[in-house]
Amino acid sequence: MVLVDNEDLILLQRLQGEFKAELQQLQQRVEVVEKQTSELQGNRFSTTTRLFGQAIFSVQGTNSPDVDLFPRDGVPERQGKTNLTFTSSAQLTLATSFTGRDLLLTGLSAGNLGSNASLLSTNMGRLGFESNTDNNLVVSDLSYRFLASDNLGIVVGTAGVNPINTFRGISPLEGSSDGAVSLFGQRNPILSIGNGSGGIGFDWQISDRISLQGVYSAEIPNFAGDTKQGGLFGGRYTAGAQLSLAPTNNIDVGVHYLYSHSPDGLLGGGIGDSQLISPFADPTAFDTHAIGATVAWRINPNLHLGGWGGFTSSKPSNLSGSVETTNWMVFAAFPNLLRPGNLGGVLVGQPPKITSSTLPDGFNFPNFSDGGTAGGRSDTSIHVEVFYRAQLSDNIALTPGLFVIFNPDHNAANDPLIVGTLRASFRF
Repeated sequence: MVLVDNEDLILLQRLQGEFKAELQQLQQRVEVVEKQTSELQGNRFSTTTRLFGQAIFSVQGTNSPDVDLFPRDGVPERQGKTNLTFTSSAQLTLATSFTGRDLLLTGLSAGNLGSNASLLSTNMGRLGFESNTDNNLVVSDLSYRFLASDNLGIVVGTAGVNPINTFRGISPLEGSSDGAVSLFGQRNPILSIGNGSGGIGFDWQISDRISLQGVYSAEIPNFAGDTKQGGLFGGRYTAGAQLSLAPTNNIDVGVHYLYSHSPDGLLGGGIGDSQLISPFADPTAFDTHAIGATVAWRINPNLHLGGWGGFTSSKPSNLSGSVETTNWMVFAAFPNLLRPGNLGGVLVGQPPKITSSTLPDGFNFPNFSDGGTAGGRSDTSIHVEVFYRAQLSDNIALTPGLFVIFNPDHNAANDPLIVGTLRASFRF
């Protein structure tokens, strides 16, 4: 133990007096540093990036139905057929957050599974996980999402901004790698109108049970050529909104409205019969109004029921009259079927169909073989689908699926179309 005598105390007091000003300055500097450190901790900038990815390998094929290519005499002229194929696709997504209240998504994808419509003369046999880039790497998503307030989110981007990615999903069977195997079984097809790619959207949580989403999306937002064919406000574009409701804890409802402009007579939905690629015998610019609704009811953890319906009305810019279409679907989902994490699904519906065409004679596509007189399709296609997703692990799933189209292309003269697939999905 060290004892301090009186001489040491006198020396310490003298030193304190001599260095009083310096000690005060040091204390002030320490206080400034502590304040700056607190500000940095409260407003620190930290960039966090995570990588997500999925790969799909699949085998698919169809039967060889007789096809009445020109529906006027009910006699098939050709045979539709696709070869049994093995295909793959992959998608990588970088999710970057700068503040913890935002997200920059950068998606890259490549694949070699294209549409079978040209071989079957109808879009009704398309699969929900198609990705045809000739195995070249393309940018599938480039969007920035941020919170403007605690209950209002904004998204803007040159890719990946459209009704499908902006509106809240209602159907439990949606998902290219883990949902229904058909393209029609993914969601209400009116949400695909316009082939939107880039634009701006929002998601507003109005209350605990009500939210509103809105979007404006252009098909080719970066096109610098003819303003009638592309650009943010030229070419094909779509604007729409969805009111999402949760009237009870077990029911979700989405009410959709979309307006779409087409400069070239192409609807841009990619689903339905061949006439819906361009619903006019003489392609022309037109505007489309589409309304619809989707509902999902969780009866219990192992049984969900739901469905959707949609209506469109397209009016050409230089002709009188309009073309109207309808579609509907009902489904049952069976989560945890046979094993926790698995999913079974049964879907029955009518693909998009021209129900009325009131253009001048010569312009109505449904009756083009009779001089293009007014009227809609006289026959109706019915889509029946079953699939079962077996979740082999947290990252691997195997999904066999089958769907049959009765009266494909809304033509009773056509043989039923059968599409079978085996999809393997890997997530990481």
